[in-house]
Amino acid sequence: MRPTTPMKAMILAAGKGTRVQPITHVIPKPMIPILQKPVMEFLLELLKEHGFKEVMVNVSHLAEEIENYFRDGQRFGVEIAYSFEGRIEEGELIGDALGSAGGLKKIQDFQKFFDDTFVVLCGDALIDLDLTEAVKRHREKGALASLITKKVPKDQVSSYGVVVTDKNDRVKDFQEKPSIEEALSDTINTGIYLFEPEIFDHIPSGKPFDIGSDLFPKLVEMGAPFFALPMDFEWVDIGKVPDYWKAIRSVLLGEVRQIGIPGKEIRPGIYTGLNVAANWDKINVKGPIYVGGMTRIEDGATIIGPTMIGPSCCICEGATIDNSIIFDYSRIGPGVQLVEKLVFGRYCVGKNGNHFDLQEAALDWLITDARRQDLVEPSPQQKAMAELLGTDITAAAS
Repeated sequence: MRPTTPMKAMILAAGKGTRVQPITHVIPKPMIPILQKPVMEFLLELLKEHGFKEVMVNVSHLAEEIENYFRDGQRFGVEIAYSFEGRIEEGELIGDALGSAGGLKKIQDFQKFFDDTFVVLCGDALIDLDLTEAVKRHREKGALASLITKKVPKDQVSSYGVVVTDKNDRVKDFQEKPSIEEALSDTINTGIYLFEPEIFDHIPSGKPFDIGSDLFPKLVEMGAPFFALPMDFEWVDIGKVPDYWKAIRSVLLGEVRQIGIPGKEIRPGIYTGLNVAANWDKINVKGPIYVGGMTRIEDGATIIGPTMIGPSCCICEGATIDNSIIFDYSRIGPGVQLVEKLVFGRYCVGKNGNHFDLQEAALDWLITDARRQDLVEPSPQQKAMAELLGTDITAAAS
Protein backbone atom coordinates (compact mmCIF):
# COMPACT_ATOMS: atom_id res chain seq x y z
CA MET A 1 0.00 0.00 0.00
CA ARG A 2 1.38 3.38 -1.02
CA PRO A 3 1.73 6.29 1.43
CA THR A 4 -1.25 8.66 1.28
CA THR A 5 0.56 11.86 2.28
CA PRO A 6 3.30 13.32 0.07
CA MET A 7 6.77 12.34 1.24
CA LYS A 8 9.94 14.31 0.64
CA ALA A 9 12.99 13.39 -1.36
CA MET A 10 16.31 14.79 -2.49
CA ILE A 11 18.04 14.11 -5.81
CA LEU A 12 21.78 14.81 -5.78
CA ALA A 13 22.51 16.59 -9.06
CA ALA A 14 25.35 19.02 -8.29
CA GLY A 15 28.38 16.94 -9.27
CA LYS A 16 30.53 17.70 -12.32
CA GLY A 17 30.40 14.12 -13.57
CA THR A 18 34.13 13.98 -14.24
CA ARG A 19 34.05 10.21 -14.77
CA VAL A 20 31.52 10.59 -17.60
CA GLN A 21 33.50 13.19 -19.53
CA PRO A 22 33.44 14.35 -22.29
CA ILE A 23 29.63 13.95 -22.20
CA THR A 24 29.38 16.08 -19.06
CA HIS A 25 31.27 18.96 -20.67
CA VAL A 26 27.88 20.09 -22.00
CA ILE A 27 25.31 17.78 -20.35
CA PRO A 28 25.02 17.46 -16.55
CA LYS A 29 25.02 13.84 -15.40
CA PRO A 30 21.30 13.70 -14.43
CA MET A 31 20.44 14.83 -17.99
CA ILE A 32 22.39 12.06 -19.76
CA PRO A 33 19.84 10.36 -21.99
CA ILE A 34 18.86 6.72 -21.84
CA LEU A 35 17.34 6.33 -25.31
CA GLN A 36 16.35 10.01 -25.44
CA LYS A 37 15.03 10.26 -21.87
CA PRO A 38 17.16 11.86 -19.10
CA VAL A 39 18.11 9.48 -16.31
CA MET A 40 16.68 11.87 -13.70
CA GLU A 41 13.24 11.59 -15.31
CA PHE A 42 13.18 7.87 -14.48
CA LEU A 43 14.01 8.75 -10.87
CA LEU A 44 11.10 11.20 -10.68
CA GLU A 45 8.74 8.55 -12.02
CA LEU A 46 9.90 6.14 -9.31
CA LEU A 47 9.52 8.75 -6.56
CA LYS A 48 6.02 9.66 -7.72
CA GLU A 49 4.99 5.98 -7.81
CA HIS A 50 5.89 5.60 -4.14
CA GLY A 51 4.32 8.81 -2.89
CA PHE A 52 7.43 11.03 -2.81
CA LYS A 53 5.98 14.10 -4.49
CA GLU A 54 8.00 16.94 -2.92
CA VAL A 55 11.49 16.82 -4.39
CA MET A 56 14.51 19.01 -3.74
CA VAL A 57 17.33 18.97 -6.30
CA ASN A 58 20.73 20.47 -5.61
CA VAL A 59 22.36 21.86 -8.75
CA SER A 60 25.69 23.37 -9.61
CA HIS A 61 27.48 22.27 -12.81
CA LEU A 62 25.32 23.25 -15.82
CA ALA A 63 22.43 23.90 -13.44
CA GLU A 64 20.30 25.66 -16.05
CA GLU A 65 20.16 22.50 -18.20
CA ILE A 66 18.44 20.63 -15.37
CA GLU A 67 16.17 23.50 -14.29
CA ASN A 68 15.04 24.35 -17.83
CA TYR A 69 14.01 20.76 -18.52
CA PHE A 70 12.28 19.80 -15.28
CA ARG A 71 11.01 23.26 -14.23
CA ASP A 72 8.65 22.97 -11.25
CA GLY A 73 8.01 19.27 -11.85
CA GLN A 74 4.34 19.75 -12.67
CA ARG A 75 4.38 17.78 -15.92
CA PHE A 76 6.05 14.88 -14.08
CA GLY A 77 3.41 14.80 -11.34
CA VAL A 78 5.70 16.09 -8.57
CA GLU A 79 6.80 19.42 -7.08
CA ILE A 80 10.46 20.37 -7.55
CA ALA A 81 12.57 23.15 -6.07
CA TYR A 82 16.28 23.73 -6.68
CA SER A 83 19.19 24.64 -4.44
CA PHE A 84 22.04 26.23 -6.40
CA GLU A 85 25.55 25.67 -5.10
CA GLY A 86 27.98 28.24 -6.45
CA ARG A 87 28.31 31.95 -7.15
CA ILE A 88 28.36 34.58 -9.87
CA GLU A 89 31.70 35.98 -11.03
CA GLU A 90 31.76 38.71 -13.69
CA GLY A 91 28.23 37.85 -14.72
CA GLU A 92 28.93 34.12 -15.09
CA LEU A 93 27.54 31.32 -12.93
CA ILE A 94 30.34 29.34 -11.31
CA GLY A 95 29.42 25.95 -9.86
CA ASP A 96 30.88 25.15 -6.46
CA ALA A 97 29.30 22.00 -5.03
CA LEU A 98 29.10 21.54 -1.26
CA GLY A 99 29.29 17.76 -1.25
CA SER A 100 26.24 15.53 -0.95
CA ALA A 101 25.69 16.06 2.79
CA GLY A 102 26.64 19.73 2.62
CA GLY A 103 24.00 20.24 -0.06
CA LEU A 104 21.34 18.70 2.18
CA LYS A 105 22.39 20.89 5.09
CA LYS A 106 22.19 24.07 3.00
CA ILE A 107 18.53 23.35 2.23
CA GLN A 108 17.70 22.54 5.84
CA ASP A 109 19.47 25.68 7.10
CA PHE A 110 17.47 27.80 4.64
CA GLN A 111 14.17 26.40 5.94
CA LYS A 112 13.46 23.15 7.77
CA PHE A 113 12.18 21.28 4.73
CA PHE A 114 12.97 17.71 5.80
CA ASP A 115 10.58 17.11 8.70
CA ASP A 116 10.04 13.33 8.49
CA THR A 117 11.72 10.25 7.04
CA PHE A 118 13.13 11.26 3.65
CA VAL A 119 14.96 9.56 0.80
CA VAL A 120 18.11 10.73 -1.00
CA LEU A 121 18.94 9.46 -4.48
CA CYS A 122 22.05 9.98 -6.61
CA GLY A 123 21.08 11.36 -10.00
CA ASP A 124 23.16 8.90 -12.04
CA ALA A 125 21.47 5.50 -11.83
CA LEU A 126 18.43 3.66 -13.12
CA ILE A 127 16.64 1.85 -10.31
CA ASP A 128 13.35 0.03 -9.77
CA LEU A 129 13.54 -0.16 -5.99
CA ASP A 130 10.42 -0.63 -3.84
CA LEU A 131 10.91 2.59 -1.88
CA THR A 132 7.77 1.95 0.18
CA GLU A 133 9.25 -1.29 1.50
CA ALA A 134 12.61 0.43 2.10
CA VAL A 135 10.96 3.11 4.27
CA LYS A 136 9.10 0.38 6.19
CA ARG A 137 12.32 -1.52 6.97
CA HIS A 138 14.16 1.69 7.88
CA ARG A 139 11.49 2.61 10.43
CA GLU A 140 11.21 -0.92 11.83
CA LYS A 141 14.91 -0.80 12.69
CA GLY A 142 14.58 2.56 14.41
CA ALA A 143 17.34 3.86 12.14
CA LEU A 144 18.71 7.37 12.05
CA ALA A 145 20.25 6.55 8.67
CA SER A 146 19.94 3.62 6.29
CA LEU A 147 21.58 2.85 3.00
CA ILE A 148 20.38 0.41 0.35
CA THR A 149 23.01 -2.19 -0.53
CA LYS A 150 23.71 -4.73 -3.26
CA LYS A 151 26.38 -7.36 -3.83
CA VAL A 152 28.74 -6.96 -6.79
CA PRO A 153 31.56 -9.08 -8.22
CA LYS A 154 34.72 -8.60 -6.14
CA ASP A 155 36.63 -7.09 -9.08
CA GLN A 156 34.16 -4.16 -9.16
CA VAL A 157 34.32 -3.08 -5.51
CA SER A 158 36.91 -0.36 -6.07
CA SER A 159 34.32 1.69 -7.99
CA TYR A 160 31.96 1.93 -5.02
CA GLY A 161 31.61 2.49 -1.30
CA VAL A 162 31.95 -0.88 0.44
CA VAL A 163 29.71 -1.65 3.42
CA VAL A 164 30.53 -4.02 6.29
CA THR A 165 27.72 -4.98 8.69
CA ASP A 166 27.05 -7.20 11.69
CA LYS A 167 24.42 -9.98 11.73
CA ASN A 168 21.69 -7.40 12.42
CA ASP A 169 22.68 -5.29 9.37
CA ARG A 170 24.11 -2.53 11.55
CA VAL A 171 26.93 -0.81 9.66
CA LYS A 172 30.29 -1.50 11.33
CA ASP A 173 32.66 -0.18 8.70
CA PHE A 174 32.44 1.86 5.55
CA GLN A 175 35.17 2.07 2.90
CA GLU A 176 34.93 4.64 0.14
CA LYS A 177 36.23 3.10 -3.12
CA PRO A 178 38.84 0.76 -1.57
CA SER A 179 41.29 -1.26 -3.63
CA ILE A 180 40.23 -4.84 -4.38
CA GLU A 181 42.84 -6.11 -1.92
CA GLU A 182 41.70 -3.82 0.91
CA ALA A 183 37.94 -4.30 0.44
CA LEU A 184 36.36 -5.92 3.49
CA SER A 185 33.16 -6.94 1.70
CA ASP A 186 31.54 -7.35 -1.71
CA THR A 187 28.43 -5.47 -0.54
CA ILE A 188 28.29 -1.95 -1.90
CA ASN A 189 26.47 1.32 -1.32
CA THR A 190 24.02 2.05 -4.16
CA GLY A 191 23.73 5.78 -3.44
CA ILE A 192 20.17 5.40 -2.12
CA TYR A 193 19.73 6.66 1.45
CA LEU A 194 16.99 7.05 4.04
CA PHE A 195 17.38 9.58 6.84
CA GLU A 196 15.51 11.00 9.80
CA PRO A 197 15.59 14.81 10.23
CA GLU A 198 17.89 14.40 13.26
CA ILE A 199 20.69 13.52 10.81
CA PHE A 200 21.30 17.27 10.39
CA ASP A 201 22.70 17.40 13.93
CA HIS A 202 25.72 15.59 12.51
CA ILE A 203 26.32 17.67 9.37
CA PRO A 204 28.23 20.97 9.64
CA SER A 205 26.87 24.12 8.01
CA GLY A 206 28.50 26.10 5.23
CA LYS A 207 31.29 23.68 4.34
CA PRO A 208 31.78 20.79 1.92
CA PHE A 209 30.71 17.52 3.53
CA ASP A 210 30.13 14.22 1.78
CA ILE A 211 27.66 11.50 2.74
CA GLY A 212 29.90 8.58 1.84
CA SER A 213 33.33 9.76 2.92
CA ASP A 214 32.44 12.12 5.81
CA LEU A 215 28.99 11.49 7.29
CA PHE A 216 28.90 7.70 7.22
CA PRO A 217 32.29 7.14 8.90
CA LYS A 218 31.21 9.65 11.57
CA LEU A 219 27.99 7.69 12.22
CA VAL A 220 29.94 4.43 12.52
CA GLU A 221 32.40 6.02 14.97
CA MET A 222 29.52 7.37 17.08
CA GLY A 223 27.75 4.03 17.16
CA ALA A 224 24.63 5.70 15.78
CA PRO A 225 21.64 3.57 14.63
CA PHE A 226 22.97 3.28 11.09
CA PHE A 227 21.81 0.27 9.06
CA ALA A 228 22.30 -1.34 5.68
CA LEU A 229 19.16 -2.54 3.93
CA PRO A 230 20.05 -5.30 1.47
CA MET A 231 17.29 -5.37 -1.15
CA ASP A 232 16.70 -7.19 -4.40
CA PHE A 233 16.19 -4.63 -7.13
CA GLU A 234 17.49 -3.56 -10.49
CA TRP A 235 20.26 -0.97 -10.36
CA VAL A 236 22.02 0.29 -13.48
CA ASP A 237 24.80 2.73 -12.65
CA ILE A 238 25.90 5.28 -15.27
CA GLY A 239 28.60 6.91 -13.15
CA LYS A 240 31.36 6.25 -15.69
CA VAL A 241 31.55 6.02 -19.49
CA PRO A 242 31.86 2.18 -19.47
CA ASP A 243 28.80 2.03 -17.20
CA TYR A 244 26.82 4.24 -19.56
CA TRP A 245 27.85 2.20 -22.58
CA LYS A 246 26.73 -1.00 -20.80
CA ALA A 247 23.46 0.61 -19.71
CA ILE A 248 22.45 1.49 -23.27
CA ARG A 249 23.35 -2.03 -24.42
CA SER A 250 21.29 -3.53 -21.58
CA VAL A 251 18.24 -1.45 -22.48
CA LEU A 252 18.47 -2.39 -26.16
CA LEU A 253 18.83 -6.06 -25.24
CA GLY A 254 15.69 -5.87 -23.10
CA GLU A 255 17.57 -6.52 -19.86
CA VAL A 256 16.28 -3.44 -17.99
CA ARG A 257 12.74 -4.09 -16.85
CA GLN A 258 11.51 -0.55 -16.39
CA ILE A 259 12.61 0.80 -19.79
CA GLY A 260 11.21 -0.15 -23.16
CA ILE A 261 12.77 0.84 -26.46
CA PRO A 262 10.97 3.94 -27.79
CA GLY A 263 9.72 4.49 -31.32
CA LYS A 264 8.12 1.93 -33.63
CA GLU A 265 9.49 -1.54 -34.33
CA ILE A 266 9.49 -1.43 -38.12
CA ARG A 267 11.27 -4.77 -38.43
CA PRO A 268 12.29 -7.32 -35.79
CA GLY A 269 14.81 -5.56 -33.53
CA ILE A 270 14.78 -2.30 -35.53
CA TYR A 271 13.14 0.63 -33.72
CA THR A 272 12.84 4.12 -35.18
CA GLY A 273 11.57 7.53 -34.24
CA LEU A 274 9.58 9.75 -36.59
CA ASN A 275 10.45 10.18 -40.25
CA VAL A 276 13.71 8.25 -40.45
CA ALA A 277 15.01 8.30 -44.03
CA ALA A 278 16.34 4.80 -44.73
CA ASN A 279 15.80 2.11 -47.35
CA TRP A 280 16.23 -0.88 -45.07
CA ASP A 281 16.42 -3.26 -48.04
CA LYS A 282 19.69 -1.57 -49.03
CA ILE A 283 21.20 -1.28 -45.55
CA ASN A 284 23.07 -4.10 -43.81
CA VAL A 285 21.37 -4.20 -40.43
CA LYS A 286 21.34 -6.53 -37.43
CA GLY A 287 19.30 -5.54 -34.37
CA PRO A 288 18.68 -4.50 -31.78
CA ILE A 289 19.06 -0.91 -32.86
CA TYR A 290 17.28 2.36 -32.15
CA VAL A 291 17.39 5.24 -34.64
CA GLY A 292 16.09 8.66 -33.61
CA GLY A 293 13.67 10.77 -35.65
CA MET A 294 14.80 12.75 -38.72
CA THR A 295 17.95 10.67 -39.11
CA ARG A 296 19.16 9.64 -42.57
CA ILE A 297 20.92 6.35 -43.22
CA GLU A 298 22.29 6.07 -46.75
CA ASP A 299 22.27 2.93 -48.88
CA GLY A 300 25.22 0.64 -48.26
CA ALA A 301 25.65 1.55 -44.59
CA THR A 302 26.04 -1.23 -42.01
CA ILE A 303 24.36 -1.00 -38.58
CA ILE A 304 25.04 -3.79 -36.07
CA GLY A 305 23.34 -3.84 -32.67
CA PRO A 306 23.15 -3.22 -29.89
CA THR A 307 23.46 0.30 -31.29
CA MET A 308 21.74 3.61 -30.57
CA ILE A 309 21.74 6.40 -33.16
CA GLY A 310 20.28 9.68 -31.96
CA PRO A 311 17.90 11.99 -33.81
CA SER A 312 18.92 14.20 -36.75
CA CYS A 313 22.04 12.19 -37.61
CA CYS A 314 23.42 11.21 -40.99
CA ILE A 315 25.10 7.83 -41.55
CA CYS A 316 26.78 7.98 -44.94
CA GLU A 317 27.20 5.31 -47.58
CA GLY A 318 29.66 2.58 -46.64
CA ALA A 319 29.86 3.63 -42.98
CA THR A 320 29.74 0.90 -40.31
CA ILE A 321 28.22 1.46 -36.86
CA ASP A 322 28.84 -1.62 -34.73
CA ASN A 323 27.90 -1.85 -31.02
CA SER A 324 28.11 1.93 -30.73
CA ILE A 325 26.26 4.97 -29.40
CA ILE A 326 25.87 7.97 -31.70
CA PHE A 327 24.50 11.17 -30.17
CA ASP A 328 22.22 13.72 -31.83
CA TYR A 329 23.31 15.64 -34.96
CA SER A 330 26.29 13.42 -35.74
CA ARG A 331 27.40 12.90 -39.33
CA ILE A 332 29.39 9.72 -39.81
CA GLY A 333 31.25 10.07 -43.10
CA PRO A 334 31.47 7.61 -46.01
CA GLY A 335 33.45 4.49 -45.17
CA VAL A 336 33.99 5.36 -41.50
CA GLN A 337 33.94 2.26 -39.31
CA LEU A 338 33.01 2.61 -35.65
CA VAL A 339 33.21 -0.45 -33.42
CA GLU A 340 32.32 -0.11 -29.72
CA LYS A 341 32.54 3.68 -29.86
CA LEU A 342 30.53 6.57 -28.49
CA VAL A 343 30.33 9.68 -30.68
CA PHE A 344 29.35 12.81 -28.83
CA GLY A 345 29.70 16.21 -30.49
CA ARG A 346 33.35 16.70 -31.33
CA TYR A 347 34.50 13.66 -29.36
CA CYS A 348 34.97 10.00 -30.19
CA VAL A 349 35.03 7.83 -27.07
CA GLY A 350 35.98 4.17 -26.64
CA LYS A 351 33.81 1.96 -24.46
CA ASN A 352 36.46 2.13 -21.71
CA GLY A 353 36.36 5.93 -21.62
CA ASN A 354 39.44 6.79 -23.70
CA HIS A 355 38.56 9.72 -25.93
CA PHE A 356 39.95 12.32 -28.27
CA ASP A 357 38.83 15.59 -29.82
CA LEU A 358 38.01 15.12 -33.51
CA GLN A 359 38.71 18.78 -34.32
CA GLU A 360 42.10 18.80 -32.60
CA ALA A 361 42.98 15.55 -34.36
CA ALA A 362 41.91 17.08 -37.70
CA LEU A 363 39.41 14.25 -38.19
CA ASP A 364 36.22 16.30 -38.24
CA TRP A 365 35.88 15.59 -41.95
CA LEU A 366 35.26 11.95 -40.97
CA ILE A 367 32.84 12.62 -38.11
CA THR A 368 31.24 16.02 -37.76
CA ASP A 369 28.05 17.91 -36.96
CA ALA A 370 25.25 17.00 -39.37
CA ARG A 371 24.12 20.65 -39.38
CA ARG A 372 27.32 21.94 -40.95
CA GLN A 373 26.82 23.57 -44.34
CA ASP A 374 30.50 23.75 -45.32
CA LEU A 375 31.11 20.04 -45.90
CA VAL A 376 33.31 19.31 -48.91
CA GLU A 377 34.24 16.10 -50.67
CA PRO A 378 37.22 14.46 -48.91
CA SER A 379 40.51 14.68 -50.77
CA PRO A 380 42.07 11.50 -52.23
CA GLN A 381 44.56 11.56 -49.34
CA GLN A 382 41.74 11.76 -46.79
CA LYS A 383 39.88 8.91 -48.49
CA ALA A 384 43.02 6.81 -48.39
CA MET A 385 43.46 7.58 -44.68
CA ALA A 386 39.85 6.55 -44.01
CA GLU A 387 40.48 3.20 -45.68
CA LEU A 388 43.66 2.68 -43.65
CA LEU A 389 41.89 3.45 -40.40
CA GLY A 390 39.63 0.43 -40.77
CA THR A 391 37.71 -0.27 -37.57
CA ASP A 392 40.00 1.75 -35.34
CA ILE A 393 39.47 5.44 -35.99
CA THR A 394 41.42 6.25 -32.81
CA ALA A 395 44.64 5.25 -34.60
CA ALA A 396 44.52 8.49 -36.55
CA ALA A 397 44.45 10.59 -33.40
CA SER A 398 47.78 9.38 -32.11
